[in-house]
Formats: sequence, structure tokens, C-alpha cells
Amino acid sequence: MLNKIEGIVDRFNDVADMINDADIIADQERWIKLMKEHSDLLPLVEKFMEYKSTQETIKESITMLEEESDEEIRDMAKEELTNAKERLVILEDALKVLLLPKDPNDDKNVFIEIRGGAGGDEAALFAAELFRMYSRYAERNKWKVETVNINENGLGGFKEAIFMIQGKGAFSKLKYESGVHRVQRVPVTESGGRIHTSTVTVAVLPEVEDVEVELDMNDIRVDVFRSSGNGGQCVNTTDSAVRITHMPSGIVISCQDEKSQLKNKDKALKVLRARLYEQELAKQQASVAQDRKSQVGTGDRSEKIRTYNFPQGRLTDHRIKLTIHRLDSVLDGDIEEIIDSLNTADQTERLKNIE
Repeated sequence: MLNKIEGIVDRFNDVADMINDADIIADQERWIKLMKEHSDLLPLVEKFMEYKSTQETIKESITMLEEESDEEIRDMAKEELTNAKERLVILEDALKVLLLPKDPNDDKNVFIEIRGGAGGDEAALFAAELFRMYSRYAERNKWKVETVNINENGLGGFKEAIFMIQGKGAFSKLKYESGVHRVQRVPVTESGGRIHTSTVTVAVLPEVEDVEVELDMNDIRVDVFRSSGNGGQCVNTTDSAVRITHMPSGIVISCQDEKSQLKNKDKALKVLRARLYEQELAKQQASVAQDRKSQVGTGDRSEKIRTYNFPQGRLTDHRIKLTIHRLDSVLDGDIEEIIDSLNTADQTERLKNIE
């Protein structure tokens, strides 16, 4: 491991020299790529420097214990040695995590698609609550939320909600949310007070650049129609809404959030690219023998990943057996603990595979 890191440090130093080279600075495209590589390597290099410094501290403490006769100084050296050894173990684990292959999509913006499943109106109502949960989480991270399409059921619920969250690292945090979210509670329409179980599906897709997915516009049919639902006079009285159909795959995307037909088309095409990218990624993953044993990570959208139990105020993530008894704060966007736990479980599983 240390030999591998030494090689990375050498590369980091080479990159640091190159980004200060006048000829490379003049080539902005290459300079930007090198700056990103420098930024990506920096956390590992800094942690390795701390590791080396801690090793030196251990050597110095051992030398002091061998050469010093003063008991007070020896006690200080013993304490420093103990602390340094404990710190070294922590740093070794941190370096292993930093050496794990990085998901190339981690820094990207995301599209989230939420759809009511089993449960009719109750599922649609919970879909709206999940939309709010992710929106509030985005606010906590100072990320921007843009809706693409929302299909309401008339009771304040969402049959479907497609929206984009823009912010550095959005996909790295939210990729664990794909799957079936189950809710257990007494619906507002239930007069007998019986607890019902409903489901909502969530799909999280990274935003992809045009160059990452080849899109032949001859394969796309574009239909325009009048927007419906909430909106201003201009939105609801002009044919600004857009529905695009990708004929080879059968994927249909609607967007009516913007007043401009052009903007709606652009948003719909971005969602289409994300869907096609996800399909291709799924094919690649299916062909790999060691395919996500833990089911943590991007997950299968058909897998039941989480249960929200309202009578007991409890949330359970079934993938990592995590239970939290503060459902109100979770639905208000306080989901960092869940995401961190999923990320740790994912890293632990990947470290096992490496070891």
C-alpha cells in the first residue's frame, strides 16, 4: 500500500509543477484537468504526510525511551508513543479508504425520480413527503433544486416527481437512496384507524454530459402540450410543456416546469441522457461477477431499502440494519446520519473485497 501511495505522491508533485508551467496554463482545457487531478489527489497526499510524520514521532519516542534516564521525560515519551501508535492505525484505515476507486459520478448533480407505488393516494401523499425531505436536505447543503415534472393527484400528493439537485458531491450523497421506500401509517382517508402499508419508488441518476451519451435526435419524437396544475397564466395557457419519446428504448420524459418550451425540452433531454446512461451502467454491472454483494450504493430500484413507521416514529434501513427513532426530523431533511452510515457500510464492504 505504501509503495502505491509513494507513486501517487510522485504524480502529485509532477502535477503541481505542471500547473505552474506557463505553456500548460495557456492550454486552459489541459490546465483545468490537471487542477482537478491535483485537487483529487490532495486529500490522500496530506493524509500520507501526516502518516509519515506520525511514524517519525514513534521513532523519536522510542529513541528517547532508549536514551533517557529521567523518569518524567520517559513518562512523556511513553504517552507520546502510545498516542502516536493509536493515531497511526487510524491513519492507515483512512489511507485505505482514500485508495478505494472513486465513483466517477460522485461529484455530479443528480436527477431524482419519485413515483407512488402500491397504496394509491396514500403512496402519492408519501411521495410528496419524500420530495420535501430531499428538498430540505438540499437546502441544508446549500444545493439548488429544480423541478422537471410533477404529476399531482389532487389531494396534495405526487403520482410522479422528477427534479434535479445541483451541488458538488450531490450524487455521492444521494446515490444510496435508489429503491423502494415503504411507509406504514394510518392514512388520512382511513376511518377505522387501521395501519396501511404503501410504497414509493425512488431512482437517483447522475447528470451526464452530452459527450457521455450519444443521442441521435432522429430517434426522438417531441410533442408539445399545454401545462397543467399549479403555475402562472403564461405557463397554463401556452403550449410550453414538452414530452419527448426515445423510440429505441421507449423512454418517455415530460417536462412542464418552465415557461419556455425550449427550456423544458432541454431539461427533458438531460433526464433522458441520465436514464440511458443508467441503463448502460446497469448492463455493465450485470456482466461483472462481483456485483455489489452488500446491495449498498446505487442499489436496485425494485429492492425494498427502507421502512418509515409513523405509529412508532421509527425509520429502518434494511440494507445495513440501521434503526432511527426520530422520524419527524428525518422527513424534515435531517438524513445525514443515514447517508454517512450507508457510505461507511459501502466502504467497509469494498475494503473487504480488496483485502
